[in-house]
Amino acid sequence: MYYVTKLKDHIRLSPKYFGIDLKDALAKMIKEKYEGYIDKELGIVVDVTKITEVKEGVIIPGDGAAYYETTFQIINFKPEMHEVLLGKIRDIAEFGVFLNMGAMEGMVYISQAMDDYVSYSKDKVITGKDSKRSLKVGDDCRSRVIAISFKDITNPKLGLTMRQDGLGKLEWLDESKDPKKKVAK
Repeated sequence: MYYVTKLKDHIRLSPKYFGIDLKDALAKMIKEKYEGYIDKELGIVVDVTKITEVKEGVIIPGDGAAYYETTFQIINFKPEMHEVLLGKIRDIAEFGVFLNMGAMEGMVYISQAMDDYVSYSKDKVITGKDSKRSLKVGDDCRSRVIAISFKDITNPKLGLTMRQDGLGKLEWLDESKDPKKKVAK
């Protein structure tokens, strides 16, 4: 889920930025420090939206830079267990489907791709044996988060499923609403 979060930090402003507007210089430093930052509590910081407060700066002897206690807002993506996410298939391998959800990627194990026995072809297509439904690179899908790992903070992992009602390729969801389009089981 995407959140707007308020943070407070002491931002180091190098002397080379002393000549430009304070808020512009701080915004540049905050963006460099926080955009793309990954944290177990925050998730992934997508953007720094605005600076809300800047307190008086302090210069530390021997450093020459100024430090400003700054309050600012960020947009962060933090996946939650059982959350339903939309994504686009980026790649398909023999063992699973990789979904890109914008800020993060997740993987659906082949056994969680659909409620059917599936076969994998070399042209990166998964096909259901009975339903004849298929998944290919570029398909838009709805999935549910079943596992979240921030064990490797530089590469967080999401485990996903598409085997429940209301999940899977978006075209399948349209079929389930229109009885004329239903696939014979």
